[in-house]
Amino acid sequence: MRDHIKERATAMAQYIIENGTTVRETAKQFGVSKSTVHKDVGIRLETINKCLFVKVKAVLDKNKSERHIRGGLATKEKYLNLH
Repeated sequence: MRDHIKERATAMAQYIIENGTTVRETAKQFGVSKSTVHKDVGIRLETINKCLFVKVKAVLDKNKSERHIRGGLATKEKYLNLH
């Protein structure tokens, strides 16, 4: 694996852990696609740094379990602003 990919995956993982961000927010911050974030922190990071991978996975699992709440709030906000 190329060094710049390892560095990017590690940097993304640290960003997610420090800020508790979602995949979308991380992708926007690093200027890459959501697929790239998923591949870097979900697959590649496991072989690069197992400890970091476990921490990122915990944050992403938490985000996944809360996404229905964020979606509901976004919809509520949308309809409140229409009136």
